[in-house]
Amino acid sequence: MSFAHTYFIAGHARLPQGMAAKNVYDTLTITAEIDRKYGVIIQASCTLATSHGRDFVGELLRGISLKDGIEEPIRLLQQHYRGRAIHALTAALRDLYAQFEQLGIK
Repeated sequence: MSFAHTYFIAGHARLPQGMAAKNVYDTLTITAEIDRKYGVIIQASCTLATSHGRDFVGELLRGISLKDGIEEPIRLLQQHYRGRAIHALTAALRDLYAQFEQLGIK
């Protein structure tokens, strides 16, 4: 894929105390490569401590169009992710969506 057709955006949130990732990061970050025309998440990642957790979140978000809003991705995340970082992931996803809205993709 050509980078001329995508944006790279990030959302951030504070991690709760006691998280493994807290030893490395103070914040949790979700990054996403977004299609410029349709707002679809092509690839996503996050700073969870395990590669399994990072891969899970990336796979969960891939293919979702942010043009349709943030409620469905949040619902999917809350339904399928049962780790201690759920509140930080949700906040980071909301922040990522705020960054997306600033792009003005209609």
